[in-house]
Amino acid sequence: MKKGLFSKLVATFAAIIAVSFIMTAAFLSYWFESYYFEQRKGQLTAESAHISSIAVQYWKGTISIDRLTELLTAVAQYDSMDIWLVDSYGYPYAVSNPKQQNVLKTQVLTKELEKLRLNEPVDTIGIYGNIFKVPVRTFDIPIFSGGVFKGAIMMHTSVNELKSTLMRVYEIIWISALFAIIISCIVIYYFSQRIIIKPLAQINYVADKISKGEVEKRVNINSKDEIGILAKSFNSMADSLEEVEKNRREFISNVSHEIRSPITSVKGFIGGILDGVIPKEKENYYLSIAYEEVQRLTRLVNDLLDLSAIEAGQFKLRIEEIDINEIVRLCIIKFEQKIHEKRLKVDVLMQDDNLYVAADRDRINQVVTNLVDNAVKYVGEGGTIKVSTKIKGDKALISVFNDGPIIPERDLKHIWNRFYKVDKSRTSKVSTGLGLSIVRSILTQLGEDIWIENKESQGVTFCFTLKRV
Repeated sequence: MKKGLFSKLVATFAAIIAVSFIMTAAFLSYWFESYYFEQRKGQLTAESAHISSIAVQYWKGTISIDRLTELLTAVAQYDSMDIWLVDSYGYPYAVSNPKQQNVLKTQVLTKELEKLRLNEPVDTIGIYGNIFKVPVRTFDIPIFSGGVFKGAIMMHTSVNELKSTLMRVYEIIWISALFAIIISCIVIYYFSQRIIIKPLAQINYVADKISKGEVEKRVNINSKDEIGILAKSFNSMADSLEEVEKNRREFISNVSHEIRSPITSVKGFIGGILDGVIPKEKENYYLSIAYEEVQRLTRLVNDLLDLSAIEAGQFKLRIEEIDINEIVRLCIIKFEQKIHEKRLKVDVLMQDDNLYVAADRDRINQVVTNLVDNAVKYVGEGGTIKVSTKIKGDKALISVFNDGPIIPERDLKHIWNRFYKVDKSRTSKVSTGLGLSIVRSILTQLGEDIWIENKESQGVTFCFTLKRV
């Protein structure tokens, strides 16, 4: 699990988060750089208004050049920059830094003058002669007095100085992004383990135990998300497997019992004859009993083979047009002797003389025979059986009723199980206990329905449908 889904999950989410934070950090860096320079321009523009008023005072002779230089130096030191005042021809006449006196009377503005005269600030990056050893960002702001261009203020800020300020911000942004990525990966690792990996590992562990025969194992996950739904479905499947395993064991037990009983009888009777325990005049009687037991065993094996073939889909149905009323009539005639023996009253109710359906004649004959046999077997002496056929839409509805005891509610869902008996103490040497299972399997393969209805007072009805033609 850790080398498969877990590592892929963590790697995927970590990659997504890393890319997201890197893109965010890059955007913030770019945005802050633009924001910082805009703020710097705003600050320099505000300072330029003060410097312009000082320059105007100097031109008017209100302050001396020394006082002007002193004021420029104070402003320059406060804002970490160098300030030059240039005249309308681009020649500096005052600088904030005494070490830059050699720039005086040297034209430093040429091309920029055209924009400045139009009252447009100029923002450039470069080196002015040998004054600056590193590139500087220069912001030139024009000075006007009485609407006349009088010169400009050149404010130089070292690019390295600007970058150092930005680098500190970049460090904060990228270190924060790195920590965010690491913390996010830890959180993803923790929650992936808790929410997905551990529950899946538990499901995998229980599945492995069930595959080894421990069908009572269950997954204990109570979350309401998709994993919880998966766990609930898994437990439901495990319940079904446990029920199947229980039915399998019960089936093997029942088959063993049903097969052992006639074999024991046959073995006992034949052994008695061979040992001379049974008198000669009784041999035929006991051989006839042994023959009946062999017949019973043959019916059981045939029913098991039929049921197995039907459920495996190996029983090919030959669908044709058949008259279900005719099959019902022939089936009742087949049971005439048993009906007379139990003095039963049989009512056959048919909506029409003929009712044609699409089905396999032999299999439907087997269905009707099993249901009528079941009714005859469970109805009381002198009881009533009703067999009816009628049309309901595009279906034919066939029902078999007997007024015997009703089936308890707890047994209704098990009535179709192999060898299931409502009365656990009741045994029958005639029935194999597979008739109803075979009936449902045949009708299921035909795509039809069958159900049971208990009457309020007494009696049980088996109903099934067939497609009309």
